[in-house]
Amino acid sequence: MTRPVLITLCGLPGTGKTTLSRAVATALPAQHLRIDTIEAAMKTRGFKFDGASGDAGYVVAYALARDALTLGQSAVVDAVHGWPAAERLWSKALTGLNAAHLIVELTCSDVAAHRKRIETRVADIVGMTLPDWQAVEARTYLPSDQCDLMIDTATTGIEAATALILEAARDTATRD
Repeated sequence: MTRPVLITLCGLPGTGKTTLSRAVATALPAQHLRIDTIEAAMKTRGFKFDGASGDAGYVVAYALARDALTLGQSAVVDAVHGWPAAERLWSKALTGLNAAHLIVELTCSDVAAHRKRIETRVADIVGMTLPDWQAVEARTYLPSDQCDLMIDTATTGIEAATALILEAARDTATRD
């Protein structure tokens, strides 16, 4: 790639963000910045996510992404996003840098498959409480109007989705 890329993976829990982020970060290579990991670490130190501090994990992730981009390394941010302030954070991370940005929206159109993913997954972070299906259904989620690539993980497997993201990242990196 000619310049580093900030890859923002967005989507509800259970759509495959972490699985795809790990695959993409390994293939590029890129820094993998997972909001769940950041927030879990902050919680172990007593941090409470409420009110004005609810986006603290995102702020940390995008500060780390900016550090990587400044060094010429790509970064993959793995988070639900789905709220307007998240877009301001990724915009700030890119300000003044010669870096590209790829926004990937993940969905799972098969409701039964999505629900099964939520109900059968196991937390891979010590102390992390995963949302149940009711929490996922009740979550307010606003898709970005800046989305570059949409992938339905109900119909696109991990390998194919990874290839689509890598191709889009390479195209984005070489665009002026």
